[in-house]
Amino acid sequence: MKSSTGSGLSLSRDVEPVSLDLVPIALIAPRLKRIAVAVIVLGVVVGLVVSVFASTTVALLVGFIIAVPTSLAILMTLRRHITLYGKKIRAQAGFRTGEVDAAEVVTAELMVRTGRISEVSMKLTDARSSVRIPLALYTAGGGRELEILALRKLADALASSELVPAAALSSVLIEQLRAEARGAGLAERPLYRAVELVSATGRVPRTTLTDHEVAGLLD
Repeated sequence: MKSSTGSGLSLSRDVEPVSLDLVPIALIAPRLKRIAVAVIVLGVVVGLVVSVFASTTVALLVGFIIAVPTSLAILMTLRRHITLYGKKIRAQAGFRTGEVDAAEVVTAELMVRTGRISEVSMKLTDARSSVRIPLALYTAGGGRELEILALRKLADALASSELVPAAALSSVLIEQLRAEARGAGLAERPLYRAVELVSATGRVPRTTLTDHEVAGLLD
């Protein structure tokens, strides 16, 4: 049975949703809310001070400039979620929502961004939309990876596709699962090896791995 959401997307009610958020919003929401409150208070205080020396309009404008952009950015962050419903991946970013059917993807790419904090993500595109799913963040001493349940369900969804690159990415996620399950070091984990590959070859900080390079992560 299908239900239509306000954004026009169809999601199955009988499928248990699985969060694909690399960093759960619940972990950072309290801190972000405190920052938002502090910024709003600062905007009000500065606006009051400015009102002593300038017109009310100028004071309101100054307070608005201080408080609103940061508060709005925090609101957008709090509304950022990626959820898997069976084979469908729904990504919500601010007021925009997109959905991709993993079984019908036309491109499946593994992307790497290197730096002090390196990121490995997956970009999936079907005939209607595209979504980018962060899979792991790595620093010099460790990192954070997508939870085991999320990896397994995402791998299963990709395995339903007839697209060869999607099947290859499914295999990479399965190998990542096995490495995490046995407590393997970072060097034995495919997602971390993707970062090492890009760093070792001197590629641009943000790059997309070729199909051959993705297959090589399984060696």
